[in-house]
Amino acid sequence: MQFNIFKISRALLIMLTVFTVIISACKKEEIYEKTRLFRPVLNEELTAELNTIIVNMGNIREAVSYTLEVSRDTFATLDYTFDSDTSYVIINSDVLNGESLLWNTLYQVRVTAHASDPQYDSKVSDLGNVRTERFPSIMNIPSVDDVIDVAARVSWQVSGAAVTKIKTFTPADLQLSSPIAEYDVDATGQANGEFIVTGLSPETAYQIAIYSGTTLRGWETFVTLPAGVDLTDPNVIDLSTSEDVDAVSTAVAGAADGQIIVVKKGFQYNLPSDPLDKSITIRGAYGFGTQKAILFTTGNWNIADGATVGHIRFIDLELRGEDIGGDYVFNPNNSTDTNIGELTFDNCIINTFRGIIRIRSKVFVHNYTINNCIVHHIGGYGVFTADTDGAGNAAFDDISFTNSTFTKIHAFLQTRTNSQSLTIDGCTISELADPDGIVFRWRGAAGTLSNVLNGVTITNTVWGHAWDEGMTGNLNVRGLYAGLEATSFNIVNTYATGDFGFTAGSEIPGFPALTYSGPA
Repeated sequence: MQFNIFKISRALLIMLTVFTVIISACKKEEIYEKTRLFRPVLNEELTAELNTIIVNMGNIREAVSYTLEVSRDTFATLDYTFDSDTSYVIINSDVLNGESLLWNTLYQVRVTAHASDPQYDSKVSDLGNVRTERFPSIMNIPSVDDVIDVAARVSWQVSGAAVTKIKTFTPADLQLSSPIAEYDVDATGQANGEFIVTGLSPETAYQIAIYSGTTLRGWETFVTLPAGVDLTDPNVIDLSTSEDVDAVSTAVAGAADGQIIVVKKGFQYNLPSDPLDKSITIRGAYGFGTQKAILFTTGNWNIADGATVGHIRFIDLELRGEDIGGDYVFNPNNSTDTNIGELTFDNCIINTFRGIIRIRSKVFVHNYTINNCIVHHIGGYGVFTADTDGAGNAAFDDISFTNSTFTKIHAFLQTRTNSQSLTIDGCTISELADPDGIVFRWRGAAGTLSNVLNGVTITNTVWGHAWDEGMTGNLNVRGLYAGLEATSFNIVNTYATGDFGFTAGSEIPGFPALTYSGPA
């Protein structure tokens, strides 16, 4: 009986197993839908070595290749596109068909992973950006003093192999592949590490590269200056090679009305002293180096009594006095009406004067302009003074100070008669006026000779505290020292430093428009 039960149980077990297999076989095999590859990600940040980029991505097992794209403008345009069969890529000339990445340039990189079936390729993955290293150059970075209108001064550190050749390229030739011109560096240039590249065009950008044989040693961008004065023009008196200290005085005495005198860069001439009776322009010649041509005086220049002078222009010069307590550029005191249509200082340095210009009696300056200048160490007669009381006496009409720096000046502007307009724009002003000293002093008869009739405009300017030469600790100035009671002020985008202040009762209406919390 037990045997029969065993046989039945065994039969049931076999039947149950067969049934289970049949049921399992009837179930449909579960198949997962195939999807895109994941976007590639970096194992570590993009890095640059010299002018190559290292891309180290996590490996995607199903990826058969990767497409990398390289850009310098966030993919508005593409510099390079190439394929790689590995997730670790060095972007160099080997993968860029012989071209190299630019030095010291910010690049963006993105990548797509490819599956064996293109429909399953990943979406584009932005990997970020990285800047290639700066070229290991021996070339010095140029300054504005290393260019003129038709030439550039190229210099370098004398190290290793001699620099034997210099080439010029357009700014667009980023691979330095098509030189405009080539120059052989002579033995003197090789020894001194300096060479003058000539034959350039005015107001033009160039890439200039230096080589030891065919090996690049460095390159920089140079931008030439606007065309200089034509020294052969009959209206030009050429002193650009003269080292006679009195050459300017001699030239002015013999000049025709309106002539231009060009003086040698870096040389010091005496400022003329004989009264001027004609329009004249004195300007520095182009040249290499920082020092401008200098006009020096231990006294002052004057204007001929009764003269009408259309213009007096100083351009690209340094005007220097000997004594902040006694010297001027101009100090005329004339009994007959004397008119100066325009007095202009452009790209000049003006320093060590009691005052730049002081006029008295019947002297009138109709347009007074200081542009792109540095004015420093000026005494109590300031940037201008008109110093005779009464209607019909000395006056400055329209005054314009632009893009200039004024510092260490005991008194700023003062007159005893009305002016027409005063504009200060784009200037940096610091240590201007003594403690409790003069900023604006229109000291003529109150209400009739004490105003700027068309108003004062101060824009885009930064203004610091007083010139506390005696270290008293008082940094306040008298903004309205006298007059200007009916003058309008238009003050826009003009900052004063946190340590600037007015002496009580002398505040300029609306000044400053803004305050910078830091000190000067």
